[in-house]
This record gives sequence, C-alpha cells and structure tokens, in this order.
Amino acid sequence: MKCLPQDKLAAGNGNVLHDWHAEVVAVRTFNRFLLDECLRIANPPFPASDIVHQRSNSERTAQEPQPFTIREDVQIHMYCSEAPCGDASMELTMDAQEDATPWTSAPPTISSTLNGSDAPAEGTGALRGRSNFSLLGAVRCKPSRPDAPPTLSKSCTDKLTMKQATSLLSSITSSLISPRNAYIHSLTLPASQYVPAACERAFSCTGRLRGLTGDTIQSWGGGYRWQPFEVKPTEREFAWSRRSIAAHEKAVASNLSAVWTPTWQETLIGGVLQGRKQMDPRGASKICRRGAWSLAVQIAGIAGLPVVLEALRRSTYSEVKGADHLQDRRKVKKDTQEQGLSGWVRNTGDSDFALHTPPS
Repeated sequence: MKCLPQDKLAAGNGNVLHDWHAEVVAVRTFNRFLLDECLRIANPPFPASDIVHQRSNSERTAQEPQPFTIREDVQIHMYCSEAPCGDASMELTMDAQEDATPWTSAPPTISSTLNGSDAPAEGTGALRGRSNFSLLGAVRCKPSRPDAPPTLSKSCTDKLTMKQATSLLSSITSSLISPRNAYIHSLTLPASQYVPAACERAFSCTGRLRGLTGDTIQSWGGGYRWQPFEVKPTEREFAWSRRSIAAHEKAVASNLSAVWTPTWQETLIGGVLQGRKQMDPRGASKICRRGAWSLAVQIAGIAGLPVVLEALRRSTYSEVKGADHLQDRRKVKKDTQEQGLSGWVRNTGDSDFALHTPPS
C-alpha cells in the first residue's frame, strides 16, 4: 500500500510518488528542504543558512560546478524505527514467521530460475519483497506482500545502500548542490531491529558490495565517493512502534504518510495529497518529481545560472536525467549496480513527462 504499481507509473506524470515508505519520504523531503534553502538564500535579502552555502565563482570548479553546497560543519544522521525493508531485515523476517516457508513469487519481468524455484538467479534481476527470504544479499523490490500489485521500486535497504555512493541528493538536487557533503554519517536503529550480520552484509563493502573496488571508487569524479555510514543501535524505542504498543492493542498498517520540514507539512495517501484523487495533478506533493524539477528551474533562473538553467529546461524529465552535467552521477550509480547491487532493475514508465504540459 506504499508503492505505485508498475502498471500505473505512466499515468503519474511526475505528480505521484512511486514509493512512500518512511525512509524514502524522509530522503525526498530532505532534498526538497535543501532546494527550499537554496531558493531562500538566493533571494533578497540573501539570508544565511545553517545548512546550505551559496558558493562564489572562485569556490566552484569544473569538476563541481554546482552553485550550492552543504556546509562543511554539517553532518547528516538518520533514524529508522524499524529495520529498513529488504536485505537488512531478512533475518528479522525469518524469525517472525509462524510458517518458515517463504513464498516464491518472482517479479513479472524476470523469468530465470534458481534451484527449481521462480527466484531470479544472481545478477539477472531483483527478488520480490520477502520471496525466497532465505536468499541473503539480494536486491529486492517492494511490496513485501505476495497479493499486492507488483512494482519495481527497490527496497529501502537497497536505496540506502546506493546513497552511500550517490549521496542523498537526487538527480535534480545534484544539479544545483554538490554531493560532496551530502552523505549519511550514521544510521540509528532500535536494538531490537539491529542485526549486525545483516547490516554488515547489506550495507558494507565487506558484504554484498565487496565487488566495488578501490580502483572503481577512485575513478569517480564530481565530488562523489564511497561514504559508508555507521549503523548504531539504541535501546530507546519509538513510542508508537509495534513493540511499544500494549499487548491488548493491535498495530495496523496505515496508508497515511506525514511529511514535515521547518516551513511546511503535508499528509499523503497513495503518494498524493490527502483529499485528492491519485492522478489529479492538484494532488501533487511538494516532494514529487515534477515539484522538485519546477523548483530547481526557478532557483537556477533567480540565481542567474544560465548553464544550469539550460540543462534543467530539457523537454522531458528523462532528458534532464540524461544530460551531460549528470554524467558523473550516472557513472557512480552504474558502477555500484554492476559491482555490488547486480539485481537492480530500472523503474521506468514515469520519466517522459514535460514540466509545463498538463497531464491529459
């Protein structure tokens, strides 16, 4: 209930979130917050920001031409009240089963088999949700339930793993902000959700990313690097976690998502604003693809950045993501997929929308 089914992507037109799991909403909201800060400090009276610094021409380089950066004295820390879905939670998933037999539905786009099951062989595609949960180290797609419509949205574990290479910045945000200081320093989990072996396997270069070599990382430009985060356990539980609710009460999954920044907040259902139909463009969240793209174009125009503005004014969203100024980011992502996350399947279908053309 927290992902847009694959067959609905094309109708999204950049207005609907593909994935609104909490970790993904948090990262997208952080990107929007950074863009909001860029807009704020680029406008008179040009106030200072505790988070974002607008660089002078002398501070920008050919390798990192972005006009903004996160300040050097800022660190980014993330807290998750549950183990992220995907590989980092597989041991917990196995322990929680009354029936230890894993369901074995494979993604509809994958036809290869492994050991007689319908799980994709290593390197051919992602597993679906909790299918074949005894196969560890695999890239997995949401949702976890076998009766839910299939998607190609990668698990939160996989997405956070990738952020150690690409930084927290999206393609649009990294057009304006250098990725250099945009990496997570630590990920904190409740002790009950922290399985050291699972986190080591899922996130580190000694686990499933052992194929990501130093030579490959050294070849990255544009301020990108491999920046592993430290996973830390805490004995403190979230007040409304499953483990904190009284025994006589029942925790029920919700399709509501709360989005908050210091300057605005939203409530989402089905990847759009509460009270709007899913494909109604008026229901577009501030953190959707179209919203971020539109704001980035506005910032580039106000800040007087003709080169960036030209790159962001491509005809479609896919053309922006394929532009030359993002080639360093594309290489980092490709290398990490091929040498560590080999089951990564691209989630296509909602990239050909134009910025100012209303949906049909």
